[in-house]
Amino acid sequence: MATASTSSYAFLNLNNTSLFPIPRYHFPWPRTTPFLSSLPHSLSSSRRRLTLTPILSSLKEELRMVTKVWSDFTSLNYWVIRDYYRLVNFVSSLEPHIQKLSDEKLTEKTMEFRYRLRQGETLADLQAEAFAVVREAARRKLGMRHFDVQIIGGAVLHDGSIAEMKTGEGKTLVSTLAAYLNALTGEGVHVVTVNDYLAHRDADWMGRVHRFLGLSVGLIQRGMTADERRSNYRCDITYTNNSELGFDYLRDNLAGSSGQPVMRWPRPFHFAIVDEVDSVLIDEGRSPLLISGEASKDAARYPVAAKVAALLVRELHYTVELKDNSVELTEQGIALAEMALETSDLWDENDPWARFVMNALKAKEFYRRDVEYIVRNGKVFIINEVPNKALTLEKWGLLMCKSHILSQASSLARLELCVQVVVP
Repeated sequence: MATASTSSYAFLNLNNTSLFPIPRYHFPWPRTTPFLSSLPHSLSSSRRRLTLTPILSSLKEELRMVTKVWSDFTSLNYWVIRDYYRLVNFVSSLEPHIQKLSDEKLTEKTMEFRYRLRQGETLADLQAEAFAVVREAARRKLGMRHFDVQIIGGAVLHDGSIAEMKTGEGKTLVSTLAAYLNALTGEGVHVVTVNDYLAHRDADWMGRVHRFLGLSVGLIQRGMTADERRSNYRCDITYTNNSELGFDYLRDNLAGSSGQPVMRWPRPFHFAIVDEVDSVLIDEGRSPLLISGEASKDAARYPVAAKVAALLVRELHYTVELKDNSVELTEQGIALAEMALETSDLWDENDPWARFVMNALKAKEFYRRDVEYIVRNGKVFIINEVPNKALTLEKWGLLMCKSHILSQASSLARLELCVQVVVP
C-alpha cells in the first residue's frame, strides 16, 4: 500500500499568496478510484476519518486565531495603544532635530510653547514636541533618556489614567513628561508622594529637568510657615505629600480672611500626579483627614442638633444610604426637626440648622462608640483603620457632633472630614 504524504493548501488565496496554510493528508490515488471504492466499509470510513480529523482541527485553530485578531481589531484598547505608539513614533522623529538645539534654544522652547497656547493651540497639539524636549533635557541634566514605554507612561498620566509600573521601571522619570506638559498652562501642577523624604528627593532630582527648561519648582514640607507654603504653591510644579496637601486644603477652608489661604484660589487644583496611587487613594484614603477650627458662635448648635437627631427615627424621619454614608430627611423628619428647633425653615440663611442636623444624624448612624471611636480617661480617640491604632482628638483637634462624645470632651471644635482623593 502506498504511504500518505503531507502537503498543505490555502484557506484563502489572495494574489496566489497562501494564507492560513492547513495541513492535510494527500493520497497518490484519486479518492473516487475503484480501488478505494472497493475497500471494506470499515476501512473506507477509517480513511475518511484519518483525512478529515486534521483538517477540522486546523480549521478550528485558524478560526480561533481569526476571531482573536478581529476581536483585538475592534476593541477600544487596540486603538488606544495604536494611538500611543503613533505618539512615540512622532516623538522619536523629532528627537534628531531637538538634539541639535543648544541649551539656550532648548530652554526657550518653554516660552515658545506658552506663546502657542495663548494663540489657541492645545496641549494635545504640543504633546509630542513637549515630550521630545523633556526627553532631551533629562538626557542632558540627568544622563537618562526616556525609553519608548516611558513616553507611553507619560501619555497615560496626561490622559488622567493610572500607569502601573514596577519598581525600577522609572516611574519618577515618567512623571516629568506629564508634569512639564501640564505646567505650561501656568495653572500649577502637584506631584504628590507618600512622605516628605520622597517629595524632597524628587523635587531636587527631577526638579533639575524642570528648572533647566525654565519652570519654577516648589516643595511643601512639614513645619513650613504659611508664607513659605504660599510661595511654593505659586510655583509651576509643586512637590508635596498627600497629608500636607490635604491639610493645607482644609486649613484654607477654615480661613477667616482672604489673605490667609496658601493655595491657588479660587482653583487650587489643576493637575496632579499621585505616586503610589493605590496606597494614597485606597488604603490611606479610607481614613479621613481630621482638622478643627476655633470654637465659633455656632458651637452651641452641635449639642442641640445631637438631641434633635436622637428624637428622629430611621426610615420614618430620615433614610440612610450606607454606600456613600449619607442621610436624607423625610417630610415627617423635616417637620419634627423644625418643630423641635422652633424654626419655620431648616435651610433659612439667617438661622441655618440643616447642616447641623444632617451632621448629627451622620454621627448617630455611622460613628459608633468602641468601633469608630473610643473614650478613655475623659478623652475621645478616633480609630485609624490603616495603621490599626487610635488617634487622640487632642492631637488632631477633632470633636464629633454626637451628644455623648461632646459630653466627654473638654472643648468644642468643628468636625471636618476630607477623604484623601484630591480632584480638580
